[in-house]
Amino acid sequence: MFGLTSFGRLIALPMLASALLISPAEAKKSSIGGLYSISVAGFKIGRGTLSLVMQGNAYSAKVNVEPAGIGTLFSTGKGGAEASGWLVGSKVVPSKYRMASHAANLDFFVNLSQGSGSIRSMEVAPQFKPNPERIKVTKSHTRNAIDPLSAAVMPVRRSKDSLGPKACSRKLPIFDGWTRFDIKLSYQGTKEVSGRGYDGPVVVCKAQWVPVAGHRPSKASVKYMAKANMEVWVAPMGRNNVLIPYRIAVDTKNGRLLVEASKLNIEGEGSDQAARR
Repeated sequence: MFGLTSFGRLIALPMLASALLISPAEAKKSSIGGLYSISVAGFKIGRGTLSLVMQGNAYSAKVNVEPAGIGTLFSTGKGGAEASGWLVGSKVVPSKYRMASHAANLDFFVNLSQGSGSIRSMEVAPQFKPNPERIKVTKSHTRNAIDPLSAAVMPVRRSKDSLGPKACSRKLPIFDGWTRFDIKLSYQGTKEVSGRGYDGPVVVCKAQWVPVAGHRPSKASVKYMAKANMEVWVAPMGRNNVLIPYRIAVDTKNGRLLVEASKLNIEGEGSDQAARR
């Protein structure tokens, strides 16, 4: 459950019209390139890359994950995802999401097209096997939901809120093509980090996974995840009103799963507030 495929799957409004009025000449650009290390119980099992570009209110993101360390000895899987959409105030409005991965001798694929808060088209493979216990995913569950990669883009309404409690004051309604779940964040404090391409403060958020639909409530993994200790550290991405994950930690039965930035390259307005390598 906590392999690289799961990480690849972790990672509408009238106001949108105002975003479309920004011309390319006026739109300010920010970007980040990141390398992330993935480990369990202190043993490195994989590595990931993140590329995120923002042009005005539009964003596009790509992530790739592959085995590394002892992960090369096991079927930990590999894959990638890409997403695009718009930021409207403190909301993320996805447009497209595509994910493809291979793990445990299975190929996984998702292709979502969204608009006006609804899923316009969807391709998902493989399909879940029929099970009467599984909570059915309905249109109401997917309305205004975001994909796992778009969930990594975390805007705040005002720049001054980016390094305080409001950075964590959010519930992320995520639909990955199979399941719908919420990630509830709450503020824990701030820390200083350095030496990995970003020198400055990060906001520490406690996280809670809340199953909504697509899951089987009696499964031990579902019960465990709902109670698991999780934490997310977020850092500015080069725009003072947008944050991205710097570190994700989840306690699992096999030890702590840790996804942490090992190198960041941040460019754009606001990036001068932090030293870069």
